[in-house]
Amino acid sequence: MKKTFALLLALAMALSLAACGGSSSGSSTGGSAAPAETTTPAETTPTETTTPAEPEAAAITTINPGKLTVATSPDFAPYEFYAIGADGKPQLAGFEMALAQYIADYLDLELEVVPMDFDGTLMELQTKNVDLGMAGYSPKPEREKIMDFSEIFYTGGQSFATIKGRESEFPTLESTNDAKYTFGAQTGSIQVDLCQENSPEAELVQLPKVTDIIQDLLAGNLDGAYLETDVALQYAKNYPDLAVILEVPYDAAGSVVGVYKGNAALLQGVNEAIEKCLADGTMADFVAQAGELASGETYEGLLDENGQVAQ
Repeated sequence: MKKTFALLLALAMALSLAACGGSSSGSSTGGSAAPAETTTPAETTPTETTTPAEPEAAAITTINPGKLTVATSPDFAPYEFYAIGADGKPQLAGFEMALAQYIADYLDLELEVVPMDFDGTLMELQTKNVDLGMAGYSPKPEREKIMDFSEIFYTGGQSFATIKGRESEFPTLESTNDAKYTFGAQTGSIQVDLCQENSPEAELVQLPKVTDIIQDLLAGNLDGAYLETDVALQYAKNYPDLAVILEVPYDAAGSVVGVYKGNAALLQGVNEAIEKCLADGTMADFVAQAGELASGETYEGLLDENGQVAQ
């Protein structure tokens, strides 16, 4: 009896050991897995997640630390010009200048504007003496060699202008293509290309400032001029003898900020500022305000060494 009992006891112990061994080699879905082999919330840290951390934005660098240096040509109302205050003092104005301040504020930088002739703004960008150029730039492909373009922030157009009384001489753009005519366009501008494209037989006179073009046109030294539409219309308000008569097709109409080549972080920051300015309606306000200022007393050109209107 004792032998039988002992035999049964030994058999029971063997079966018990076999059952324990089976639990360690079974499927991982089994409920008997040891707690030490499972991943518990306490063992999961943020660094162990599979979602990659977003890279930090590159730091923005400028020519002068803490400042945003912008080259402009203040003879291009309503883009940039001098508004003459009640005290007779000239104040740089225009919707591009308002945008320049907006960008500087967005980037937490101090704005420094350097006025110069239009072709000088291109040179200063090319030599990386300024951070931005804002002078009514269109995204002309040839300029990509010397600057990076921001997103377009304003869509304008191009026009041909003459003086009142001569409108009938130029019923179409084709009629401007005659060697007997002399037309004006701003040095280094897309208007030079448009004149050469549409009026190749005419004599082209390139002048550094739009004000020079307007004065020569009104004085009879030019038969017509190629001008940015809003600029031409603004001049027509101030000079009633100026007639803006023909629309000039241009497949890249629009204005961009020129950023010195290779400064990707600054370009990104500028584009972010432009996107915000357009989205919240601020850009439209800038354009409207510039138009009102340009309808008052203005000066277009460079100031003298004392910061006064050149005589």
